[in-house]
Amino acid sequence: MKIIFILTSLLSLSCSKMNTEIKPTTTTNSIENMDTENIYQFKVKDIQGNDFDFASLKGKKIMIVNTASECGLTPQFEQLQSLYSEFKDKNFIIIGFPSNDFMGQDPGSNQEIATFCQKNYGVTFPMMEKSIVKGENQNEVYQFLTKQAKNGLGDFDVEWNFQKFLINENGELEKVFGPRILPTDTEIKNWIKAN
Repeated sequence: MKIIFILTSLLSLSCSKMNTEIKPTTTTNSIENMDTENIYQFKVKDIQGNDFDFASLKGKKIMIVNTASECGLTPQFEQLQSLYSEFKDKNFIIIGFPSNDFMGQDPGSNQEIATFCQKNYGVTFPMMEKSIVKGENQNEVYQFLTKQAKNGLGDFDVEWNFQKFLINENGELEKVFGPRILPTDTEIKNWIKAN
C-alpha cells in the first residue's frame, strides 16, 4: 500500500510540472554580452510547402506550439483555434509545428496532417511543415526557442506535444508554458491582452 501511495505521489508531482509556466533549465545572470536573436530572421515552409517568413509577423504577439494528431493532448487543437479566433484581429497569431518526435504521435504526411486539423478541429491558424523540434536535427526555429545563447531568456527542453512558446511584439521569447496548460488558460489570455 505504501508503494502505491509513493508512486501516486511521484506521478502527480511529475504531472504538476507540466501544468505551469516552464522555467529555463539553465540561465546565466547576465545576457548583456550575448548576441541574441529574434524570431523575425527565420523563413520556413508551411504545411502546403509555401515559404513562410516570420518577418511578416513584426509587431504581433506569437504563440508557437508543437502539435501532434494522435496524442492524448490533440483535443487542444480546439482551444488553440478558439484562442486564435478570439484574438487574431488583435495583433496575435498562433503558429503550429507538427512533429513526430514524441512516441510517433504524428506519423502522417503534411497533407494528411493538414486535412486532419481542418476536418476535425477547423484549424485556420498557420501550420508549418512537419519537422523535428528536439534533439540533434532540431529545426532552427526550435533551436532559437530552446537555447539561451539564441533567445536570451534561457535553455528549455521541449517536454511533449503542445508546449507553448510565447513571443512578444519585438520577436523575443518571453514565456514558455507546459503541454498540459490549455491554450485558453487565463495567464495566457492575460499575456495576449497586456500592452
